[in-house]
Amino acid sequence: MMKKFIFVVCIVLGIFASACSSNPKVDRVDANTQTDLSGYWNDTDVRIVCESLISNALSSPRIDAYIKNFTANNKGEVPAVIVGKFRNTSSEHIDTSIISGIMRTAILNSGKLEFVEGGDARDDIRAERQDQQWNASEQTASALAQETGANFMLTGEVKSIIDKAGNTTVRTYFVKATMTNIETNRILWEGEHNDIKKIIRQPRTKL
Repeated sequence: MMKKFIFVVCIVLGIFASACSSNPKVDRVDANTQTDLSGYWNDTDVRIVCESLISNALSSPRIDAYIKNFTANNKGEVPAVIVGKFRNTSSEHIDTSIISGIMRTAILNSGKLEFVEGGDARDDIRAERQDQQWNASEQTASALAQETGANFMLTGEVKSIIDKAGNTTVRTYFVKATMTNIETNRILWEGEHNDIKKIIRQPRTKL
């Protein structure tokens, strides 16, 4: 009887150990650690591109000159920017909202430009403001038609070129961002980053 009990316990422990060993192993690393697993677009590429474009925008003589002129003629205020579409025309899935979001945060925190909400966030704010006209007190309801109009729109695009021969693939990414005057359609600033090139060598299939 005791031998049977021990045998059952061993089986249970074996199953438990097997289940535990199937759990994934997770290692926490620094967010700046370069991790290239598949050769596709990743967080390292986002960081490199954003650092380049943000630096380019914040050091642009054209932007500085426009801001100084705008501020002098508008009682110290700075121009407002709205984020438009960042298109992905590459051959893979890339969440371009991460790029535009990082750029907006960095430029906004620099104090050089202001940003106004657009897209879904703007629709939510407008719906709330409209709701306040009926449900909030007259003293606390936000007034209609008092939005800050944007002077510029920030747009962008991600493209890629793929060259492949045998088991080797070369991926090159081109990322462009543009700041356009909404009233005149004139481009105030444009930055491009095309330094990301990856060579991916797949292991040869053994016959």
